[in-house]
Amino acid sequence: MKIAIIGTGNLGKSIAKGLISNNAITSLYLTKRNLEDISNFDGYSNVSLTTNNVEAVQKSDILIFAVQPAHFEKILQEIKSYLSDNHVIISTITGYTISKIEKIVGSERFIIRAMPNTAIAVGKSMTCLCSNEMGHKRIKVAEAIFNRLGNSLVIPEGQMQAATVVCASGIAFWMRLIRATTQAAIQLGFDAKEAQELAMYTSEGAANLLITTGNHPEQEIDKVTTPKGCTIEGLNEMEHKGLSSSLIQGMVTSFKKINTIKTEQL
Repeated sequence: MKIAIIGTGNLGKSIAKGLISNNAITSLYLTKRNLEDISNFDGYSNVSLTTNNVEAVQKSDILIFAVQPAHFEKILQEIKSYLSDNHVIISTITGYTISKIEKIVGSERFIIRAMPNTAIAVGKSMTCLCSNEMGHKRIKVAEAIFNRLGNSLVIPEGQMQAATVVCASGIAFWMRLIRATTQAAIQLGFDAKEAQELAMYTSEGAANLLITTGNHPEQEIDKVTTPKGCTIEGLNEMEHKGLSSSLIQGMVTSFKKINTIKTEQL
């Protein structure tokens, strides 16, 4: 696949790393105003760095936009006359609706919104996808890309704001939980490196249990809780202190904020 990432910031870099490490490209163009920021990609086979968005568009079939929302419209205006009937537009811009994109480039374009997270850099992203009517014809292309970089799920556009909180912001939430587990392990006597290793791989194991078995979390919890045991004692103390409610409230707060951002952009 001939892919361009327009705006190779933190998310764009993560996508690029995932595409390269998974051999998912025929060619890859990376654009950035300051090429020094992406100089570590220089030298990779079939990867080109440029400050010229038009060049990247003309040399690619799939265009992944990972720019700041404030810059997106200007860039679309810049490249719209260079779009061909074959171009697939994939936007990762938070809160930027398909209808707004269509107003600039036309509803006859293949337009897809994607909400990956930074775990895409290691091929473990949970990416949510939606599209316009034309984009339905190319949604399998987007799924093929993002399934090589983790897992993808096609959802209605109305759920994209919530998906951003659960999947994209969710990386930060899970990092905080892993950090807290690490701190607890240090307090229990492990050194910092050991503590983080214990926290990371236990977290990975818990997720993989659910992915592999398809079980509900409570089914797996039941397997490690015994009457009057240490596990249930710890779980109950966490719930008394508001672990679940704090996490839920935090995610709902993030959702309210992202909807405020969307309103300000309209």
